[in-house]
Amino acid sequence: MKTLLIIYHSTTGGSKTMAHAVAEGAATEAEIRTLLLHACEANAEHVLHADGYVFVTPETLGSMAGLMKDFFDRTYYAVLDQINGRPYTALVCAGSDGHGALKQIQRIATGWRLSEMAAPEIVCTHAQTPEDILAPKTINPEDLQRCRDLGAAFASGLVMGLF
Repeated sequence: MKTLLIIYHSTTGGSKTMAHAVAEGAATEAEIRTLLLHACEANAEHVLHADGYVFVTPETLGSMAGLMKDFFDRTYYAVLDQINGRPYTALVCAGSDGHGALKQIQRIATGWRLSEMAAPEIVCTHAQTPEDILAPKTINPEDLQRCRDLGAAFASGLVMGLF
């Protein structure tokens, strides 16, 4: 049984909704164990015992969210050189861009020597005013379906040994 670890942080619900959609998609594969954890709950043991990773974060002030960064800070050296080659992908919930947060995750994944299994997803909510940025987020059905499809593809690929 392979384990897909989905780690997320969410302030206004968008990233959480996306992470849950990935987990729903992965659940379509009977031979996969999906572990969905908030970044505060995840630790190095979770990372070491997983076969693949999905990192989901909002972009905050052009960067990944602080609690997601905290997860990487707490686990980076504890798993370094022990997870080389494992597959990952990243999803970012952004108001307008998302590339700053994505670049940070990709740099960390490069340091961990992870293999990107699929192109990252950036879901843009177009929140530009302080009120819109702080408001609860609704992710459109097409974006949620892409998240589900990604989870299903990742799970199937793990089970088939494609990565």
